[in-house]
Amino acid sequence: MKELEEGTALTLDFNKLTKAVSACPGVIPVAVQNADTHEVILVAYTNEIALKKAIAERTAIFWSTSRNELWEKGKTSGETFELLEVRVNCEQNSLLYLVRPRRGGICHTKNQAGQPRNCYYRRLDFQTGQLVNLDP
Repeated sequence: MKELEEGTALTLDFNKLTKAVSACPGVIPVAVQNADTHEVILVAYTNEIALKKAIAERTAIFWSTSRNELWEKGKTSGETFELLEVRVNCEQNSLLYLVRPRRGGICHTKNQAGQPRNCYYRRLDFQTGQLVNLDP
């Protein structure tokens, strides 16, 4: 897992959506955005159960397509998010959660200083095709 999260090789999972929908019917994607900085934090999935729980608890709760269970973002790491707003796209097949990190951290990964970073901490170098860590 460390190579996937820290490595320089681009290994995109182009079958994630297919796997998610076949393993967990009834899920839709959720883009998660920091309400204060407007950074895109992550893309996850929700179903009716997870959405209702997220709204009731005002916290970022999703449906884990890999574990096939409810997933409260940050419950293990402590990097949880207050759910401020839920927006629906025009076709009603995806959502946008506007959130505020409760502790200031965002991702379960940490930089070399041990600080949580934004989940989009690597960029693709167009020349080499390698990933460049922007927050090592």
